Amino acid sequence: MRLGTRLLAAGIVGTAIAASSAPAMAFCGFYVAKADAKLFNEASKVVVARKENRTVVTMASDYRGDPKEFALVVPVPTVIKRSQINLTTNKLVDHLDAYTAPRLVEYHDRNPCAPRLAYRRYSAARPTAGAVFEKRRQRARTLGVKIEAQYSVGEYEILILSAKQSGGLATWLDESDYKIPAKAKAVLASYIRQDMKFFVAKVNLEKKEKLGFNYLRPIQVAFESARFMLPIRLGTVNAKGPQDLLIFMLTERGRVETTNYRTKRIPSNLDVPIFTRDEFGKFYKAMFDHQVKKDSMRAVYLEYAWNMAWCDPCAADPIPNDKLVELGAYWLLNKTTRPTKRPVLRRRARPQNAFVTRLHVRYDAENFPEDLQFQETADRKNFQGRYILRHPYTGPAICDAADRYRQRVAERRRQAARNLAELTGWKLEDIHKHMQLIKAETQVPPWYERMWGERDKQ
Repeated sequence: MRLGTRLLAAGIVGTAIAASSAPAMAFCGFYVAKADAKLFNEASKVVVARKENRTVVTMASDYRGDPKEFALVVPVPTVIKRSQINLTTNKLVDHLDAYTAPRLVEYHDRNPCAPRLAYRRYSAARPTAGAVFEKRRQRARTLGVKIEAQYSVGEYEILILSAKQSGGLATWLDESDYKIPAKAKAVLASYIRQDMKFFVAKVNLEKKEKLGFNYLRPIQVAFESARFMLPIRLGTVNAKGPQDLLIFMLTERGRVETTNYRTKRIPSNLDVPIFTRDEFGKFYKAMFDHQVKKDSMRAVYLEYAWNMAWCDPCAADPIPNDKLVELGAYWLLNKTTRPTKRPVLRRRARPQNAFVTRLHVRYDAENFPEDLQFQETADRKNFQGRYILRHPYTGPAICDAADRYRQRVAERRRQAARNLAELTGWKLEDIHKHMQLIKAETQVPPWYERMWGERDKQ
């Protein structure tokens, strides 16, 4: 949902490829890099916390233009009271983005000739001045628009509207300096037929200057509704092309999935060439582009699903309960347990009733003609977009196992190149050139070097 110059066309209603040889019990690996929302120029972020019919939606703005040109129009299921609206910080949403981002991890092979020791793995309102406000209300009434409520929240002026028909609503929004595209009328009409209300926000420039923020803070709305959906169609009206949306779902029971579009796991747990370490952002963006193309832009991708009590490996510091509550996980209000980066040895990680699902969708009007519908599942299995670098052992090693190891390393590199080509659509020969597939350390030394080595050379 890209923020346009005058209209945020966004709406939130609460209502693989072969696996690698990594251990199945735990993800592990040393964290190297992450692929967060900054990779995608047209990306917006929404956090949805939901339990039963209670929903808290946090809408993060990536708007970079003149604040006076900013406007937000969001369909909501009911009239929103002032006490149901809050502002938070971009830092908190960015933290959740970083915590759940697809990640690159690396392993370093041990000496194949060293003895192997047994070890155990651990898994683990102030209303507007009277005369002006009344004039606006009367004009709205003549157009079949009702101003249900008006609030001043931080740097935003917020209206809750209802309407009888889309033409009147579009006219009122246009006259009130919410310059919406003509095509928006049809989409507005569909929400009016569903008896939905409209959450409308603009920036109060004087307050913004007085408060001293150099960015627009995310707006939060809390409400109750039986419907669990995300109206994205309004976001396609004034879009110049496909848009990326990152949805972070906080729930009590388990993973969230879409019900009217395919939810696919992003390809994961695959070895990639070592040079990917310095080009992870480029790699992940190309991979996501390739997957979207393969699926004809008709899928929603799961990038992360995990209990918030721990992470493995962590792409950012764990998020404490009080911050999860601030993001809407109200059911944690009386909990004091804080998440840990890894489970304590010899103990299971303490359970935390907050499960995060990260969904990534690229959409446009043609391929996503319907709003997103969701359901919470009981699936609590861990998943993350994870890509693996395996550094070969390059020290001296003379034994039968070393010969077999070097052969495996050579094949492993070839497989990593094939993985990268399949994931991104890049040409295999170009990948071979870039990674210098055949290296000296992958070749088996001649028998005489293995017999005498360097000891007799002068």
